Amino acid sequence: MNNCLLFTGSANQELGAAIAAYLDKQVGRMAITHFSDGEIMVAIEENVRGKDVFIIQSTCPPVNENLMELLVMIDAFKRASAERITAVIPYFGYARQDRKDKPRVPITAKLVANLLTASGVNRILTMDLHTPQIQGFFDIPVDHLFAAPVTVSYFQEKKLDRMVVVSPDVGSVKMARAFAKALRTPLAIVDKRRDGPTSVEAVNLIGEIDGSVAILVDDMISTGGTLMEAAEVLKSKGATAIYASCSHGVLVGDAVARLAASSIAELVITDTIPLAPEKRLEKIKVLSVAGLLGEAIKRIHLSASVSSLFL
Repeated sequence: MNNCLLFTGSANQELGAAIAAYLDKQVGRMAITHFSDGEIMVAIEENVRGKDVFIIQSTCPPVNENLMELLVMIDAFKRASAERITAVIPYFGYARQDRKDKPRVPITAKLVANLLTASGVNRILTMDLHTPQIQGFFDIPVDHLFAAPVTVSYFQEKKLDRMVVVSPDVGSVKMARAFAKALRTPLAIVDKRRDGPTSVEAVNLIGEIDGSVAILVDDMISTGGTLMEAAEVLKSKGATAIYASCSHGVLVGDAVARLAASSIAELVITDTIPLAPEKRLEKIKVLSVAGLLGEAIKRIHLSASVSSLFL
């Protein structure tokens, strides 16, 4: 691993440090500053010529700032003659805009893929994309990991009685099905109708939940509308307790306040996005994916198989 160097941007330095600790390496020296008008300036403070470089940067809020910082860092390493540059993006922003669902709208996930490729990155390592087909937007290798091995282990250790994994909407069924298979539990689906861009109306439940502990599974929680509506349906259908598991805790707007007042007993998220101190609740459990990402980085560097890390 001597030829492997780790660097981290401003988005999630704690996760970067944890990954470095897992690999028994130091985070590389790099200065990230801003000009007076807000332009980002990056200066690499060590030799990276001929090195295998991994840049750890989630494109989480502030999304545009963190994305631009990542692009500038990639360009700096490319011009410093790094042999290979891998962008480790635990949370991939703009992933929700992956198709034209109405006239005259962009496909921003494809635009971001083009920007990253044009900046000179050689490989992408990411986790729980909002839609897996985004991998096809890239003309470079993409390693797509899942946080499920970490979250599944957590729920196995809790040893809850009569668990049922629930998809909060039809779009999350595939993820929930894999989760249910790993936990060896039944699967249920909340069928909902959306009455606005950020508001939902849950209308039906497919499956049996009465007398069971429900585990809602989704890739992210943003405003919390989908999960909260689903939790109310599960409560009305006789769930004895309701848990939620989301890989990415975006938690914007009044999501934390809504969670605090909801029927959800515990929300399990990962550290792909740093949880601000003001968002910390006793209900929120943060699991680290540093080991999973660190092992993937090690295997990519050594040209070993990454597929065994999948659930």
